[in-house]
Amino acid sequence: MTVGDSLDFSHLFSDETKARKSSPLKSCIHLFQDPNIVFLGGGLPMSKYFPWDNLQVESPLPPFANGIGESPSGDAKDTCHVQVRKNEVTKAGDSKDIPLSRSLQYGHSKGQPEFLSFVREHTQLVHGMKYADWDILATTGNTGSWESTLRIFCNKGDTILAEQYTFSSSIYAAEAQGVNVFPVPLDDHGLIPERLESILDNWNPETRKPKLLYTIPTGQNPTGSSLSDDRKVEIYRIAQKHDLLILEDEPYYFLQMDAYQKDPSQRKATEFASHDEFVKSLAKSFISLDTEGRVIRMDSFSKVLGPGTRLGWIVASAKILKAYLQLHEMTIQNPSGFSQSIVAGTLNRWGQGGFLDWLIGMRREYNEKRDVAIDALYEYIPESPAFHINPPIAGMFFTLNIDASSHPEFATKYQSKPELVEQAIYEKVVASGVLVVPGAWFKALGDTQPPQPTSSKQELDPNGVIFRGTYAAVPLDKLREGIKRFGLALKEEFQL
Repeated sequence: MTVGDSLDFSHLFSDETKARKSSPLKSCIHLFQDPNIVFLGGGLPMSKYFPWDNLQVESPLPPFANGIGESPSGDAKDTCHVQVRKNEVTKAGDSKDIPLSRSLQYGHSKGQPEFLSFVREHTQLVHGMKYADWDILATTGNTGSWESTLRIFCNKGDTILAEQYTFSSSIYAAEAQGVNVFPVPLDDHGLIPERLESILDNWNPETRKPKLLYTIPTGQNPTGSSLSDDRKVEIYRIAQKHDLLILEDEPYYFLQMDAYQKDPSQRKATEFASHDEFVKSLAKSFISLDTEGRVIRMDSFSKVLGPGTRLGWIVASAKILKAYLQLHEMTIQNPSGFSQSIVAGTLNRWGQGGFLDWLIGMRREYNEKRDVAIDALYEYIPESPAFHINPPIAGMFFTLNIDASSHPEFATKYQSKPELVEQAIYEKVVASGVLVVPGAWFKALGDTQPPQPTSSKQELDPNGVIFRGTYAAVPLDKLREGIKRFGLALKEEFQL
Protein backbone atom coordinates (compact mmCIF):
# COMPACT_ATOMS: atom_id res chain seq x y z
CA MET A 1 0.00 0.00 0.00
CA THR A 2 1.36 3.41 -0.98
CA VAL A 3 1.11 6.03 1.73
CA GLY A 4 1.73 9.77 1.56
CA ASP A 5 3.71 12.13 3.72
CA SER A 6 2.39 13.90 6.79
CA LEU A 7 0.88 17.38 6.79
CA ASP A 8 2.85 20.37 8.02
CA PHE A 9 1.69 21.47 11.47
CA SER A 10 4.41 24.05 12.06
CA HIS A 11 1.69 26.73 12.29
CA LEU A 12 0.85 25.21 15.70
CA PHE A 13 4.38 25.60 17.06
CA SER A 14 4.97 27.93 20.01
CA ASP A 15 6.83 31.21 19.67
CA GLU A 16 9.76 29.58 21.48
CA THR A 17 9.92 26.77 18.93
CA LYS A 18 9.67 29.12 15.98
CA ALA A 19 12.58 31.13 17.40
CA ARG A 20 14.79 28.16 18.28
CA LYS A 21 17.77 27.34 16.10
CA SER A 22 19.55 24.04 15.79
CA SER A 23 22.72 23.73 17.82
CA PRO A 24 25.63 24.28 15.39
CA LEU A 25 27.88 22.11 17.60
CA LYS A 26 25.53 19.15 17.09
CA SER A 27 25.71 19.55 13.31
CA CYS A 28 29.33 18.38 13.25
CA ILE A 29 29.45 15.86 16.08
CA HIS A 30 29.07 12.92 13.67
CA LEU A 31 32.60 13.74 12.44
CA PHE A 32 33.91 12.56 15.82
CA GLN A 33 33.49 9.00 14.51
CA ASP A 34 35.33 9.71 11.23
CA PRO A 35 38.87 8.24 11.44
CA ASN A 36 40.07 10.72 8.80
CA ILE A 37 39.15 13.74 10.92
CA VAL A 38 41.30 15.12 13.73
CA PHE A 39 38.42 16.19 15.95
CA LEU A 40 39.20 19.39 17.83
CA GLY A 41 35.71 20.81 17.55
CA GLY A 42 33.89 19.82 20.75
CA GLY A 43 34.39 19.17 24.44
CA LEU A 44 34.10 15.39 24.27
CA PRO A 45 36.12 13.61 26.99
CA MET A 46 38.19 10.63 25.83
CA SER A 47 36.45 7.36 26.55
CA LYS A 48 39.62 5.94 28.13
CA TYR A 49 38.73 8.07 31.15
CA PHE A 50 35.28 6.47 31.53
CA PRO A 51 35.85 4.19 34.55
CA TRP A 52 33.45 1.44 33.45
CA ASP A 53 35.05 -1.23 31.28
CA ASN A 54 31.95 -3.35 30.73
CA LEU A 55 28.41 -4.04 31.84
CA GLN A 56 27.05 -7.52 32.46
CA VAL A 57 23.36 -8.11 33.08
CA GLU A 58 21.08 -11.13 33.08
CA SER A 59 17.39 -11.39 32.40
CA PRO A 60 14.95 -14.26 31.89
CA LEU A 61 15.06 -15.76 28.41
CA PRO A 62 12.08 -15.83 26.04
CA PRO A 63 9.57 -17.43 25.90
CA PHE A 64 9.64 -17.09 29.70
CA ALA A 65 8.32 -20.58 30.39
CA ASN A 66 8.46 -20.04 34.16
CA GLY A 67 6.71 -16.67 34.01
CA ILE A 68 8.12 -13.17 33.79
CA GLY A 69 8.59 -12.92 37.55
CA GLU A 70 10.94 -15.90 37.79
CA SER A 71 14.59 -15.02 38.38
CA PRO A 72 17.01 -16.48 35.79
CA SER A 73 19.18 -19.33 37.07
CA GLY A 74 22.24 -18.29 35.11
CA ASP A 75 22.02 -21.34 32.85
CA ALA A 76 21.82 -20.88 29.10
CA LYS A 77 18.42 -22.60 29.00
CA ASP A 78 16.59 -19.81 30.87
CA THR A 79 18.99 -16.88 31.05
CA CYS A 80 19.71 -14.08 28.61
CA HIS A 81 23.27 -12.86 29.12
CA VAL A 82 24.18 -9.33 28.04
CA GLN A 83 27.74 -8.07 28.16
CA VAL A 84 28.42 -4.58 26.87
CA ARG A 85 32.07 -3.57 26.55
CA LYS A 86 33.56 -0.13 26.53
CA ASN A 87 35.88 -0.22 23.56
CA GLU A 88 34.26 -2.76 21.29
CA VAL A 89 34.70 -1.35 17.78
CA THR A 90 31.43 -1.46 15.83
CA LYS A 91 29.82 0.83 13.35
CA ALA A 92 26.72 2.38 14.87
CA GLY A 93 23.75 0.12 14.18
CA ASP A 94 25.80 -2.88 13.07
CA SER A 95 25.52 -4.92 16.27
CA LYS A 96 23.14 -5.77 19.10
CA ASP A 97 25.11 -3.68 21.53
CA ILE A 98 25.95 -0.03 22.10
CA PRO A 99 29.56 0.10 23.33
CA LEU A 100 30.04 2.24 26.43
CA SER A 101 32.58 4.39 24.62
CA ARG A 102 29.65 5.64 22.52
CA SER A 103 26.64 5.36 24.84
CA LEU A 104 28.39 7.37 27.59
CA GLN A 105 29.63 10.02 25.16
CA TYR A 106 27.92 13.18 23.92
CA GLY A 107 26.03 12.91 20.67
CA HIS A 108 23.16 10.82 19.36
CA SER A 109 20.55 13.14 20.85
CA LYS A 110 17.95 11.34 18.77
CA GLY A 111 18.90 8.07 20.46
CA GLN A 112 21.46 5.34 19.83
CA PRO A 113 20.94 3.54 16.48
CA GLU A 114 20.78 0.05 18.06
CA PHE A 115 17.97 1.20 20.33
CA LEU A 116 16.12 3.16 17.65
CA SER A 117 16.18 0.32 15.13
CA PHE A 118 14.50 -2.08 17.57
CA VAL A 119 11.82 0.41 18.62
CA ARG A 120 11.18 1.51 15.04
CA GLU A 121 10.56 -2.10 13.97
CA HIS A 122 8.38 -2.65 17.06
CA THR A 123 6.31 0.45 16.21
CA GLN A 124 5.64 -0.68 12.65
CA LEU A 125 4.82 -4.21 13.84
CA VAL A 126 2.30 -3.08 16.45
CA HIS A 127 0.79 0.06 14.90
CA GLY A 128 1.14 -0.37 11.13
CA MET A 129 1.95 3.27 10.42
CA LYS A 130 -0.24 4.95 7.79
CA TYR A 131 2.02 7.71 6.46
CA ALA A 132 5.52 7.64 5.04
CA ASP A 133 7.64 10.19 6.92
CA TRP A 134 7.07 9.00 10.48
CA ASP A 135 9.96 8.43 12.82
CA ILE A 136 10.88 7.97 16.48
CA LEU A 137 12.96 9.88 19.01
CA ALA A 138 14.40 8.47 22.24
CA THR A 139 13.23 10.22 25.42
CA THR A 140 13.69 10.11 29.17
CA GLY A 141 10.13 8.80 29.56
CA ASN A 142 6.67 10.23 29.11
CA THR A 143 6.87 12.84 31.87
CA GLY A 144 9.84 14.47 30.15
CA SER A 145 8.19 14.06 26.75
CA TRP A 146 5.12 15.93 27.98
CA GLU A 147 7.24 18.76 29.37
CA SER A 148 8.91 19.06 25.95
CA THR A 149 5.56 18.96 24.16
CA LEU A 150 4.24 21.90 26.17
CA ARG A 151 7.29 23.98 25.28
CA ILE A 152 7.13 23.04 21.60
CA PHE A 153 3.46 23.87 21.05
CA CYS A 154 2.21 26.18 23.79
CA ASN A 155 2.61 29.83 24.60
CA LYS A 156 1.69 31.28 27.96
CA GLY A 157 -2.08 31.73 28.06
CA ASP A 158 -2.80 28.92 25.59
CA THR A 159 -5.34 26.23 26.41
CA ILE A 160 -5.10 22.49 25.98
CA LEU A 161 -7.86 19.92 26.34
CA ALA A 162 -7.62 16.88 28.61
CA GLU A 163 -9.87 14.34 30.26
CA GLN A 164 -11.71 15.82 33.24
CA TYR A 165 -9.64 13.54 35.47
CA THR A 166 -6.09 13.06 34.27
CA PHE A 167 -2.51 12.51 35.43
CA SER A 168 -1.90 15.23 37.99
CA SER A 169 1.75 15.82 37.04
CA SER A 170 0.65 16.60 33.49
CA ILE A 171 -1.80 19.20 34.76
CA TYR A 172 0.76 20.80 37.05
CA ALA A 173 3.44 20.88 34.34
CA ALA A 174 1.04 22.73 32.03
CA GLU A 175 -0.12 25.17 34.69
CA ALA A 176 3.49 25.96 35.65
CA GLN A 177 4.05 27.11 32.07
CA GLY A 178 0.94 29.30 32.16
CA VAL A 179 -1.14 26.89 30.07
CA ASN A 180 -4.83 26.28 30.88
CA VAL A 181 -6.03 22.66 31.07
CA PHE A 182 -9.69 22.62 30.01
CA PRO A 183 -11.61 19.47 31.02
CA VAL A 184 -13.53 17.15 28.71
CA PRO A 185 -15.99 14.85 30.53
CA LEU A 186 -15.40 11.11 30.54
CA ASP A 187 -17.47 8.11 31.56
CA ASP A 188 -16.78 4.41 32.21
CA HIS A 189 -15.45 4.11 28.65
CA GLY A 190 -13.19 7.14 28.61
CA LEU A 191 -13.39 10.55 26.96
CA ILE A 192 -16.81 11.28 25.44
CA PRO A 193 -16.46 12.34 21.76
CA GLU A 194 -19.80 14.16 21.68
CA ARG A 195 -18.76 16.39 24.57
CA LEU A 196 -15.38 17.06 22.94
CA GLU A 197 -17.08 18.12 19.71
CA SER A 198 -19.61 20.30 21.53
CA ILE A 199 -16.85 22.09 23.47
CA LEU A 200 -14.92 22.83 20.28
CA ASP A 201 -17.98 23.72 18.19
CA ASN A 202 -19.02 26.26 20.83
CA TRP A 203 -15.57 27.61 21.66
CA ASN A 204 -15.62 31.24 22.68
CA PRO A 205 -14.30 33.09 19.58
CA GLU A 206 -12.74 35.75 21.82
CA THR A 207 -10.17 33.21 23.07
CA ARG A 208 -7.47 31.17 21.32
CA LYS A 209 -8.64 27.70 20.34
CA PRO A 210 -6.75 24.72 21.77
CA LYS A 211 -3.96 23.18 19.72
CA LEU A 212 -3.63 19.95 21.71
CA LEU A 213 -5.81 17.21 23.11
CA TYR A 214 -3.89 15.36 25.84
CA THR A 215 -5.33 11.90 26.41
CA ILE A 216 -4.41 8.65 28.17
CA PRO A 217 -6.49 6.27 26.02
CA THR A 218 -5.67 2.88 27.63
CA GLY A 219 -6.01 2.13 31.34
CA GLN A 220 -6.52 5.84 31.90
CA ASN A 221 -4.87 7.37 34.93
CA PRO A 222 -6.70 7.82 37.27
CA THR A 223 -10.04 6.33 36.16
CA GLY A 224 -8.83 3.04 34.67
CA SER A 225 -11.11 3.55 31.66
CA SER A 226 -10.13 2.62 28.09
CA LEU A 227 -11.31 4.23 24.88
CA SER A 228 -12.98 1.95 22.36
CA ASP A 229 -11.74 1.83 18.77
CA ASP A 230 -14.97 3.49 17.63
CA ARG A 231 -14.50 6.41 20.00
CA LYS A 232 -10.93 6.89 18.79
CA VAL A 233 -12.13 7.12 15.19
CA GLU A 234 -14.65 9.79 16.22
CA ILE A 235 -12.08 11.75 18.23
CA TYR A 236 -9.64 11.67 15.32
CA ARG A 237 -12.37 13.03 13.01
CA ILE A 238 -13.08 15.85 15.49
CA ALA A 239 -9.34 16.64 15.66
CA GLN A 240 -9.26 16.94 11.86
CA LYS A 241 -12.33 19.17 11.90
CA HIS A 242 -10.79 21.59 14.42
CA ASP A 243 -7.11 21.29 13.39
CA LEU A 244 -6.22 19.74 16.73
CA LEU A 245 -3.16 17.61 17.51
CA ILE A 246 -3.72 14.48 19.60
CA LEU A 247 -1.08 13.71 22.20
CA GLU A 248 -1.59 10.06 23.22
CA ASP A 249 0.18 9.22 26.46
CA GLU A 250 0.38 5.42 26.47
CA PRO A 251 2.52 3.95 29.27
CA TYR A 252 -0.20 1.38 30.03
CA TYR A 253 -0.93 0.30 26.45
CA PHE A 254 0.49 -3.19 26.85
CA LEU A 255 -1.24 -3.77 30.17
CA GLN A 256 -4.42 -4.73 28.30
CA MET A 257 -6.34 -7.70 29.66
CA ASP A 258 -9.48 -9.79 29.34
CA ALA A 259 -12.85 -8.29 30.24
CA TYR A 260 -13.63 -8.89 33.92
CA GLN A 261 -15.94 -11.81 34.68
CA LYS A 262 -17.67 -11.54 38.05
CA ASP A 263 -18.25 -15.31 38.16
CA PRO A 264 -14.84 -16.99 38.59
CA SER A 265 -16.12 -20.17 36.90
CA GLN A 266 -16.60 -18.16 33.69
CA ARG A 267 -13.02 -16.91 33.60
CA LYS A 268 -10.67 -18.27 31.00
CA ALA A 269 -7.43 -16.43 30.38
CA THR A 270 -6.85 -15.76 26.69
CA GLU A 271 -4.07 -17.82 25.15
CA PHE A 272 -2.54 -16.61 21.90
CA ALA A 273 -1.64 -19.07 19.16
CA SER A 274 0.90 -16.66 17.69
CA HIS A 275 2.50 -13.27 18.14
CA ASP A 276 0.40 -11.99 15.27
CA GLU A 277 -2.77 -13.01 17.10
CA PHE A 278 -1.62 -11.11 20.19
CA VAL A 279 -0.85 -7.97 18.19
CA LYS A 280 -4.24 -8.13 16.47
CA SER A 281 -5.94 -8.40 19.88
CA LEU A 282 -4.59 -5.01 20.98
CA ALA A 283 -6.75 -1.91 20.89
CA LYS A 284 -6.18 0.37 17.94
CA SER A 285 -3.91 3.25 18.83
CA PHE A 286 -4.49 6.81 17.68
CA ILE A 287 -1.16 6.64 15.85
CA SER A 288 -2.40 3.60 13.89
CA LEU A 289 -5.38 5.66 12.64
CA ASP A 290 -3.29 8.68 11.74
CA THR A 291 -2.82 9.46 8.05
CA GLU A 292 -1.75 13.09 8.47
CA GLY A 293 0.89 13.20 11.22
CA ARG A 294 -1.72 14.69 13.57
CA VAL A 295 -0.94 12.29 16.42
CA ILE A 296 2.08 12.43 18.72
CA ARG A 297 2.48 9.17 20.62
CA MET A 298 4.48 8.93 23.84
CA ASP A 299 5.70 5.42 24.71
CA SER A 300 7.68 4.30 27.73
CA PHE A 301 9.37 1.29 29.29
CA SER A 302 8.39 2.51 32.76
CA LYS A 303 5.46 0.12 33.22
CA VAL A 304 6.77 -2.87 31.25
CA LEU A 305 10.50 -2.94 32.11
CA GLY A 306 11.22 -0.48 34.92
CA PRO A 307 10.50 3.18 35.79
CA GLY A 308 14.12 3.84 36.68
CA THR A 309 15.31 3.14 33.15
CA ARG A 310 14.00 6.65 32.35
CA LEU A 311 13.80 5.57 28.75
CA GLY A 312 10.99 5.92 26.26
CA TRP A 313 10.28 7.22 22.79
CA ILE A 314 8.03 9.53 20.81
CA VAL A 315 6.39 8.49 17.54
CA ALA A 316 5.47 11.37 15.23
CA SER A 317 6.16 12.86 11.83
CA ALA A 318 9.76 13.74 11.04
CA LYS A 319 8.67 17.38 10.71
CA ILE A 320 7.42 17.48 14.28
CA LEU A 321 10.29 15.39 15.69
CA LYS A 322 12.78 17.92 14.35
CA ALA A 323 11.40 20.43 16.85
CA TYR A 324 11.77 17.92 19.69
CA LEU A 325 15.33 17.14 18.66
CA GLN A 326 16.30 20.82 18.56
CA LEU A 327 14.91 21.25 22.07
CA HIS A 328 16.52 18.08 23.46
CA GLU A 329 19.93 19.05 22.09
CA MET A 330 19.79 22.03 24.43
CA THR A 331 18.06 20.38 27.41
CA ILE A 332 18.32 16.64 28.13
CA GLN A 333 21.09 16.04 25.49
CA ASN A 334 20.04 12.36 25.30
CA PRO A 335 18.59 9.63 27.53
CA SER A 336 20.96 7.74 29.83
CA GLY A 337 23.68 5.84 27.98
CA PHE A 338 23.63 3.07 30.57
CA SER A 339 19.90 2.57 30.05
CA GLN A 340 20.18 2.55 26.27
CA SER A 341 23.04 0.03 26.37
CA ILE A 342 21.26 -2.31 28.79
CA VAL A 343 17.80 -2.07 27.21
CA ALA A 344 19.05 -2.33 23.62
CA GLY A 345 21.36 -5.21 24.51
CA THR A 346 18.49 -7.10 26.15
CA LEU A 347 15.79 -6.40 23.55
CA ASN A 348 18.06 -7.11 20.59
CA ARG A 349 18.78 -10.53 22.09
CA TRP A 350 15.16 -11.21 22.93
CA GLY A 351 14.09 -10.14 19.44
CA GLN A 352 10.68 -8.75 18.50
CA GLY A 353 9.00 -12.06 19.26
CA GLY A 354 10.70 -12.33 22.63
CA PHE A 355 9.60 -8.83 23.61
CA LEU A 356 6.03 -9.74 22.65
CA ASP A 357 6.36 -12.87 24.81
CA TRP A 358 7.34 -10.59 27.70
CA LEU A 359 4.33 -8.35 27.08
CA ILE A 360 2.02 -11.37 26.93
CA GLY A 361 3.45 -12.41 30.30
CA MET A 362 2.75 -8.94 31.68
CA ARG A 363 -0.84 -9.29 30.50
CA ARG A 364 -1.24 -12.56 32.43
CA GLU A 365 0.16 -11.03 35.61
CA TYR A 366 -2.02 -7.93 35.48
CA ASN A 367 -5.10 -9.95 34.55
CA GLU A 368 -4.76 -11.83 37.84
CA LYS A 369 -4.05 -8.69 39.86
CA ARG A 370 -7.06 -6.92 38.37
CA ASP A 371 -9.36 -9.88 39.10
CA VAL A 372 -8.24 -10.05 42.74
CA ALA A 373 -8.79 -6.31 43.17
CA ILE A 374 -12.25 -6.21 41.61
CA ASP A 375 -13.33 -9.39 43.42
CA ALA A 376 -12.34 -7.72 46.68
CA LEU A 377 -14.20 -4.52 45.78
CA TYR A 378 -17.42 -6.45 45.14
CA GLU A 379 -16.89 -8.37 48.38
CA TYR A 380 -16.03 -5.50 50.71
CA ILE A 381 -17.53 -2.29 49.31
CA PRO A 382 -21.01 -1.89 50.82
CA GLU A 383 -23.86 -2.70 48.45
CA SER A 384 -25.41 0.70 47.90
CA PRO A 385 -26.45 2.93 44.97
CA ALA A 386 -23.89 5.39 46.38
CA PHE A 387 -20.98 3.27 45.10
CA HIS A 388 -20.16 2.30 41.51
CA ILE A 389 -17.37 -0.09 40.50
CA ASN A 390 -16.00 0.10 36.95
CA PRO A 391 -13.78 -2.95 36.27
CA PRO A 392 -10.84 -1.87 34.08
CA ILE A 393 -9.75 -3.74 30.95
CA ALA A 394 -6.23 -2.29 31.01
CA GLY A 395 -3.72 -0.49 33.15
CA MET A 396 -2.80 -0.44 36.84
CA PHE A 397 -5.71 1.35 38.45
CA PHE A 398 -9.25 0.81 39.70
CA THR A 399 -11.63 3.55 40.73
CA LEU A 400 -14.68 3.69 42.93
CA ASN A 401 -17.25 6.30 41.92
CA ILE A 402 -19.15 7.68 44.91
CA ASP A 403 -22.34 9.76 44.97
CA ALA A 404 -21.46 12.26 47.68
CA SER A 405 -25.09 13.39 47.95
CA SER A 406 -25.94 9.93 49.31
CA HIS A 407 -23.98 10.69 52.47
CA PRO A 408 -26.46 11.01 55.36
CA GLU A 409 -24.87 14.30 56.42
CA PHE A 410 -24.34 15.73 52.95
CA ALA A 411 -26.67 18.72 53.42
CA THR A 412 -25.83 19.36 57.07
CA LYS A 413 -22.27 18.60 58.12
CA TYR A 414 -20.87 18.90 54.58
CA GLN A 415 -22.98 21.87 53.39
CA SER A 416 -23.97 20.02 50.18
CA LYS A 417 -20.36 20.24 48.98
CA PRO A 418 -19.08 16.99 47.45
CA GLU A 419 -15.44 18.08 47.89
CA LEU A 420 -15.95 18.13 51.69
CA VAL A 421 -17.33 14.59 51.62
CA GLU A 422 -14.36 13.53 49.48
CA GLN A 423 -11.88 14.98 52.00
CA ALA A 424 -13.68 13.28 54.90
CA ILE A 425 -13.52 9.92 53.11
CA TYR A 426 -9.82 10.38 52.40
CA GLU A 427 -9.05 11.14 56.04
CA LYS A 428 -11.15 8.18 57.15
CA VAL A 429 -9.44 5.64 54.88
CA VAL A 430 -5.94 6.84 55.80
CA ALA A 431 -6.86 6.54 59.49
CA SER A 432 -8.05 3.00 58.68
CA GLY A 433 -4.59 2.05 57.44
CA VAL A 434 -4.97 2.15 53.68
CA LEU A 435 -4.14 4.70 51.00
CA VAL A 436 -6.43 5.34 48.07
CA VAL A 437 -6.26 8.79 46.56
CA PRO A 438 -9.07 11.26 45.88
CA GLY A 439 -10.08 12.33 42.42
CA ALA A 440 -9.60 15.99 43.35
CA TRP A 441 -5.86 15.43 42.95
CA PHE A 442 -6.41 14.62 39.28
CA LYS A 443 -9.14 17.04 38.30
CA ALA A 444 -8.61 19.53 35.46
CA LEU A 445 -10.29 22.81 36.35
CA GLY A 446 -8.85 25.25 33.81
CA ASP A 447 -10.80 27.82 31.85
CA THR A 448 -10.10 30.74 29.55
CA GLN A 449 -10.47 34.50 29.97
CA PRO A 450 -13.10 35.36 28.93
CA PRO A 451 -14.56 31.98 29.95
CA GLN A 452 -16.12 29.27 27.84
CA PRO A 453 -19.92 28.74 27.78
CA THR A 454 -21.39 27.26 30.95
CA SER A 455 -22.60 24.23 28.97
CA SER A 456 -19.00 23.36 28.06
CA LYS A 457 -18.08 23.10 31.75
CA GLN A 458 -21.10 21.04 32.74
CA GLU A 459 -20.14 17.85 34.59
CA LEU A 460 -21.92 14.52 34.08
CA ASP A 461 -22.40 14.12 37.84
CA PRO A 462 -21.80 17.30 39.85
CA ASN A 463 -22.09 15.41 43.15
CA GLY A 464 -19.85 12.53 42.09
CA VAL A 465 -16.37 11.96 43.51
CA ILE A 466 -13.89 9.21 42.72
CA PHE A 467 -11.14 7.39 44.55
CA ARG A 468 -8.25 5.71 42.78
CA GLY A 469 -6.40 2.62 43.91
CA THR A 470 -3.81 0.42 42.25
CA TYR A 471 -3.42 -3.34 42.10
CA ALA A 472 0.18 -3.05 40.89
CA ALA A 473 2.10 -2.05 43.99
CA VAL A 474 1.54 -4.76 46.64
CA PRO A 475 1.23 -8.57 46.91
CA LEU A 476 -2.24 -10.03 46.43
CA ASP A 477 -2.89 -10.70 50.14
CA LYS A 478 -2.10 -7.10 51.03
CA LEU A 479 -4.22 -5.92 48.11
CA ARG A 480 -7.26 -7.73 49.50
CA GLU A 481 -6.59 -6.48 53.01
CA GLY A 482 -6.26 -2.89 51.79
CA ILE A 483 -9.58 -3.04 49.93
CA LYS A 484 -11.22 -4.61 52.97
CA ARG A 485 -10.08 -1.66 55.10
CA PHE A 486 -11.33 0.72 52.41
CA GLY A 487 -14.75 -0.92 52.46
CA LEU A 488 -15.03 -0.83 56.25
CA ALA A 489 -14.09 2.85 56.27
CA LEU A 490 -16.83 3.64 53.71
CA LYS A 491 -19.37 1.61 55.66
CA GLU A 492 -18.58 3.59 58.81
CA GLU A 493 -18.48 6.98 57.07
CA PHE A 494 -21.81 6.45 55.27
CA GLN A 495 -23.38 4.88 58.40
CA LEU A 496 -24.39 1.72 56.55
